Amino acid sequence: MNRKGFTLIELLIVVVIIGILAAIAIPKFSNTKEKAVISAMKSDLRNYASAQESYYADYTTYADITGDTGYFRASAGNTMTSTAADGTHWEATVANAGTSQTCVMGSNTGSTGDGAPTCS
Repeated sequence: MNRKGFTLIELLIVVVIIGILAAIAIPKFSNTKEKAVISAMKSDLRNYASAQESYYADYTTYADITGDTGYFRASAGNTMTSTAADGTHWEATVANAGTSQTCVMGSNTGSTGDGAPTCS
């Protein structure tokens, strides 16, 4: 008898190899979604900083422009709050349900998020 095909052992070895490769790859890819969410949050903060400077150029003061002011709108899923905007400085915090981290950025605040987005 001349049978052609794979034996059960050969098929099991292939399934085990695929399982090992999947076990290695899945943890690496599971973290990429959170990284993308954090990147979107940082991008929103940088865009908010540009909007604040545009507002300052028009009115010579900083203000809370997180609402529907025509200057800034956060990305879908991001929730932005202005924690301090008193005319001489501003600070904004952004959160997203896709991560437990929040990011903060400000100008003339003297805090850790001054001038660059900081996430924790």
